[in-house]
Amino acid sequence: MEGTDFDEVDFFRRISRSGARVLLIGRRALVMLGLPVLTADYDFWVHIDDASLINDALQPLGFIPNASPEAARARGRYALENGERVDIMLARSVSTADGARVEFDEVWTRRQAVVVSSDVEVHLPDLDDLIASKRFSTRPKDLEDIRLLQILKEERSE
Repeated sequence: MEGTDFDEVDFFRRISRSGARVLLIGRRALVMLGLPVLTADYDFWVHIDDASLINDALQPLGFIPNASPEAARARGRYALENGERVDIMLARSVSTADGARVEFDEVWTRRQAVVVSSDVEVHLPDLDDLIASKRFSTRPKDLEDIRLLQILKEERSE
C-alpha cells in the first residue's frame, strides 16, 4: 500500500482562506475535538451559495467535484475526490431523524473554531449543533457519536 502526500493542514488552510462558509461535521469533527473515533473521509456542511468557493480552493490539490454546483444544490450534496474523499452537504436547512429543522445560518452563528496550526482554524458546529447534525441519520455509529459528544458536553460544563 502506498502512502499519500496529503497535507491536512494545507487542505484546511485552503478551505479557511476560500471565503466559503464551511462547517466540519461527521466523525472528523469528533476527531478534532479529541474523541477516540476512526474515519476515512471528511464531511462538511457548506453554505448553499459557497460550493464554487470550496471547489476552487481545493482544485489545486487535485480535488474533482462529482457534480456542478448547480446540480449539487439541487441534490443537496456532492463529493470531491483525489484519493481523499470529501463529502459536501449543501442545504439551507436539514431535518433530523425526529423531524427537527437545523438551519445552516443559525448553526454558523454559533460555530466554534479549532486551531490546527498558527495560521489555520477549522470551524465546527457547537456541541449542541454537532449533536443535532449526528441526528440527520439514525446509523448506529451516529448514536455512539452522540453518546460521546454528550459525555464531552457534560465534562465541559463541570
